[in-house]
Amino acid sequence: MLEKSSAGIQRIVAVDWSGDASAAGQRRKIWAGIWTAGGGDVFGGTVALEGERTRAELVDALGVMARETPRMVAGVDFCFSYPAWFVQEHGAATAMEFWEIAAAHSERWLARECDEARFWGRTGPLRTGKKPREFCGDAGALRMLRRADEACKVRAAILDPALAARVKGIAPKSPFQIGGAGAVGTGTLRGIPQLQRLHAAGFRVWPFEEPELRGREPRPLLVEIYPRLLTGEVNKGSAKARAAYLAQRRKEGAAYRALSRGVLAKARTSEDAFDALVSVMAMAEQRGSFLALRKASDPVTLLEGAVWGAG
Repeated sequence: MLEKSSAGIQRIVAVDWSGDASAAGQRRKIWAGIWTAGGGDVFGGTVALEGERTRAELVDALGVMARETPRMVAGVDFCFSYPAWFVQEHGAATAMEFWEIAAAHSERWLARECDEARFWGRTGPLRTGKKPREFCGDAGALRMLRRADEACKVRAAILDPALAARVKGIAPKSPFQIGGAGAVGTGTLRGIPQLQRLHAAGFRVWPFEEPELRGREPRPLLVEIYPRLLTGEVNKGSAKARAAYLAQRRKEGAAYRALSRGVLAKARTSEDAFDALVSVMAMAEQRGSFLALRKASDPVTLLEGAVWGAG
């Protein structure tokens, strides 16, 4: 039986996204950690870990889950918008207006023949693969990031100053970076059209809209997450490091000990599955925080978005 409380979260989904162009790549890389309330010993619910879906198939699945459990929160790990100056440069007054523009231009911006030099990291006839001069230096580094990305760095420093010093190379990347290690631009540009689909399917999108998780007619909520903020320092590319991390979490708490062997096995074998599992566990543990979320009032945040948990 699912949780029936008028205020209770019924389901939480954490998605490790991918901007891979191929269906095979998407099915390999996209994972969803799913916590469902009622029964089980993992924060009052059960946890599953699912892969083998394309972006479109994943969005369809989220829609089905939301119809079954409308008091649902989904977190996905790509940027919900771009720096405010870029959004405004394209004539958009809101992030959602920018979604229309980005969806229309995303594949052109990703193409090797594109002359829009701000999207960097790939080589091609009109590309060097190098970061444009506009984004170099301290001022340029800030220009290519959203304030939300800076907030993740600040939050890491608050949680663990030593960790903040160590994560320089794995700190949030710019959504303008579409190639190279840790690039998030490709996933973002191919994710924004799916944001439109989820919004059309009834999801409220934080922080651009007021959440509606409470009441007699609740609606599912979509938030942006940053898995590195939730996992902390771990070499996720190493199967041995993933296994050690999960073993340590099992020693530390009952929730991880209650996870099934199958879920843990999946998380150990894939970096993407690992991120999805650890993220959904963090979201489920802090699920009460979603009921306190409100639409942003700050004009920059309304253009750029925010990352759940970054403060």
